[in-house]
Amino acid sequence: MVAFLTSLLITFLLVAVIFAVGKRRPVGAPITWGESTVAGTYVFMIMFWVYGVVPHLWLTWADNELKWRPDTLVADYIRGFGFMTPQSLPDGNFPMTITMQTLRDIIAVGIYVVFLGVNMYLFAWWQKRGTKTATTEIVTSDYGRPLVKKQPATAGASAGKA
Repeated sequence: MVAFLTSLLITFLLVAVIFAVGKRRPVGAPITWGESTVAGTYVFMIMFWVYGVVPHLWLTWADNELKWRPDTLVADYIRGFGFMTPQSLPDGNFPMTITMQTLRDIIAVGIYVVFLGVNMYLFAWWQKRGTKTATTEIVTSDYGRPLVKKQPATAGASAGKA
């Protein structure tokens, strides 16, 4: 458990560095070969960590300390609630037999999916950093009244009023 939680903490710290660099680095600044090599190595390290180390430590924790093996059923943990008891057991009405190893693997897939979503968010955030959203604020005077330009009268509009 300690190794898995520590790997998550390291992941958050590695991602925090991306935000810190992204806020300080000017948008559109040219990048040198050395900077691009360091940045590429850093991103590769984060992806190795997130897609390799973190799921491995989850699977190791689930197998060893939690003992989520194929011979342990999910129904054994929630038997008192009366649902998900497989039909192969007495008083069972659930059509599938779900083991704890299956639940372990589903959680591992969930880890991959969450990190993939975070990965896409970070790529989009980096590309969009520094862009300003269009504001619809109206410029106001010192007295708080909106400053609006007067529209020039067009020839057709003034001819119709005469």
